[in-house]
Amino acid sequence: MFRINLPRESEITLENVSIKITRKKVKNINLRVYPAQREVCISAPRHLQLNTIRSFAESKIDWIQTKLSNYKAPIHPEKPKFITGEVHLYKAREWALCMSIKNAPPKIRLHEEQGILEMNVRPGSGSAKRTKVLKEWYRARLKEQIPELIEKWEGPMNVSVKEFGVKQMKTRWGSCNIRAGRIWLNLELAKRSPACLQYVVVHEMVHLLERLHNDRFYGFMDRFLPEWQNTEKELQGKID
Repeated sequence: MFRINLPRESEITLENVSIKITRKKVKNINLRVYPAQREVCISAPRHLQLNTIRSFAESKIDWIQTKLSNYKAPIHPEKPKFITGEVHLYKAREWALCMSIKNAPPKIRLHEEQGILEMNVRPGSGSAKRTKVLKEWYRARLKEQIPELIEKWEGPMNVSVKEFGVKQMKTRWGSCNIRAGRIWLNLELAKRSPACLQYVVVHEMVHLLERLHNDRFYGFMDRFLPEWQNTEKELQGKID
């Protein structure tokens, strides 16, 4: 008797909804919906035929569409004007901006007790320049924090991050290049809590153990960060 080798990964589309299918060593069909990412995933036993999986998905399509449609995209705030008194975020805390014009290199300083973020810029520096100064300050702060987190988790996870970077991302909090051992983190994480930053770092490092968002991946997340789902709720759909 010949055994038919079914594909480990495949994809189906039902009523304009793409569903990723992964066959693996599980007893039952498992369904996960990620509204913010518009992602629907099914993990199914290795021997299960595609028609059976499709029938299961069809029976759940109303529920899937409800989950996807109930997601509300974030309302994007107005562009900052960089005037004194304006509120800016850092580490999930609101800071009152204090603008200072000086004929000196741009600089940002935090006054912790007063909750003030002081920004010094040269005369004639417009909104674009002030935006760049703040973003580069955010980038520098993240690059101070991320190495400590990577070092903290490399041992327990038994992985090695060869390189990391920080960049602006529109739809993701992070990404991982498995072959290169490189992770990227969203610049916007500077505005979030330290717990959120740690969550994204761990999430991307787990991809060095498991490429897909499947049961094995979430098993690792449960092991390393048991409260990860609570932190994910802070982040989901919150990219400004």
